[in-house]
Amino acid sequence: MKKLLNTIMVKSLGFYFNTAAIVAPQKIAKKAFVLFCTPRKGKVIKGQNGFLEDAKDLILEVKKTKIQTYLWKGSGPTILLMHGWESNTYRWRNLIPILQNNNYNVVAMDAPAHGNSTGQQFHVPLYTECAQEVINTYRPTHIIGHSIGGMALIYNLYKHPKENKDIQKVVTLGSPSELSDFMRQYKAILGLNNKLINLMEAHFIANFGFKFSDFSSSKFANSITKSGLLIHDKLDAIAPYWSSQQVHANWKNSTLITTKGLGHSLHQDKVRLSILDFLESNE
Repeated sequence: MKKLLNTIMVKSLGFYFNTAAIVAPQKIAKKAFVLFCTPRKGKVIKGQNGFLEDAKDLILEVKKTKIQTYLWKGSGPTILLMHGWESNTYRWRNLIPILQNNNYNVVAMDAPAHGNSTGQQFHVPLYTECAQEVINTYRPTHIIGHSIGGMALIYNLYKHPKENKDIQKVVTLGSPSELSDFMRQYKAILGLNNKLINLMEAHFIANFGFKFSDFSSSKFANSITKSGLLIHDKLDAIAPYWSSQQVHANWKNSTLITTKGLGHSLHQDKVRLSILDFLESNE
């Protein structure tokens, strides 16, 4: 019954957007986009503070958003960790000790509207700009991104090649590739009509300079020369496996590791060891 009620509420919201857009198209398109960019969870919850509190470091401000960073000091290369949608730095709790044991200097960030960072909205262009401020501050040589964090990482390397020339290796875990795929899902879930989707796309173009179909990790990867590792599960129910296949096909200096049955989170020891092997290799 609860699932049915939620479905009715979501479809009702879609009906409202479709109808209201007839009278106020730009205003409603913006509202629909804001809803698309609003996470429902991801803030720090009970049980996570103990791990995060002692590692809190600088708070960096980007476009009125205060980004909480974390630091686990080490004598080796600096690594930046970027989590995904409706998550926070706590998701790296099992990888960080392994990196520490290998002397890496580990930096992590809570994305906008996630963890201990402020804000209400989250989208890849904003995440990218926040990440760039973190990169400028800590100067990592390696970056690891999970899910949308990986998508933002690839866009960041595409958008800021000169600023990020010192970055050597990057890892994406279960990362999606195509914004157009997200929009198709959003359209289907809410029952939005083509007119409203076109209005949302016009809003996106006006603000970020891309059509939905052009905001694509697989396209951005064409220009990336860094050494890359992509890990993706064939049965990933959140971000389809073909996303990493497409990115790998266009990223000349990348390796794709395929898993089966490890899910979207990819928290398993074999994944962490693959990451470490890649970071420690001379390639």
